[in-house]
Amino acid sequence: MASNIKLRNATGKYSIRAAGAVLGESSNVVELQEGDLAPVLYVPRADLAMAFFDKTDTSSHCPHKGDASYYTLQAKSGPIKDAAWSYEAPLDGLEAIAGHLAFYTDKVTVEAV
Repeated sequence: MASNIKLRNATGKYSIRAAGAVLGESSNVVELQEGDLAPVLYVPRADLAMAFFDKTDTSSHCPHKGDASYYTLQAKSGPIKDAAWSYEAPLDGLEAIAGHLAFYTDKVTVEAV
């Protein structure tokens, strides 16, 4: 794991919402802090309504975290392209975010309840 990345279990319960729908709630959120960037919350897929998410062909690579896959959210108002991403097989030391989704904050709201 890169020395500029820190993981911690986020405290409390979180609600995940987009386009007027609740996509899930979780008390098992992992917070990833990378350098001076804003923390990113990773939510377990088991706590999300994954039927609304379709994996896309979009991918990216981070030298610190590995290869990311992206997901489009199928909302009632229409698809929200690449609303979430996931590290299916993150680099060593980041296994805690495997099986989790992170979200673009301008597309999906993740907030403590």
